[in-house]
Amino acid sequence: MTHTPELTLAEVETLARAAHEGQTDKAGRPYAEHLRAVAEGVRARGGDDEQIAAAWLHDSVEDDALSEHWLDQAALSRRTKDIVLAVTKRAGEPPEAYAGRILATPGALLVKEADLAHNADPARLAVLDEATRKRLTEKYATMRALLGRVEPSL
Repeated sequence: MTHTPELTLAEVETLARAAHEGQTDKAGRPYAEHLRAVAEGVRARGGDDEQIAAAWLHDSVEDDALSEHWLDQAALSRRTKDIVLAVTKRAGEPPEAYAGRILATPGALLVKEADLAHNADPARLAVLDEATRKRLTEKYATMRALLGRVEPSL
């Protein structure tokens, strides 16, 4: 049986950027900037290559940029795939179930923490309208609480 070598981090980054090409975040910035920030956040928090790869891909299935089938067939470690699936929100899923899956998946909490940190960045939120900023701030605070993380001092 031949072993297919896993994708390098550079290859994962290239794939993620291509998959999200043309997408923007709520502030109108290229979506790849968010992916890069989350990957850098994972690295800065001591994450390993599998977690960094998952950070690059963390929104790919949720945003329909890549399919679950693609992820299943990709030359990635089982752990990377499990982390991506753990942080993928499912339609109609209660936040408690989502948080529980993240907490039950080794390595996923670090990726979600980096995602939340970038999403809740005051500079990033400042460009949004007040209603959106308030809604997202509450959503991120709720998720941090469900994950057992305290809100940072403002």
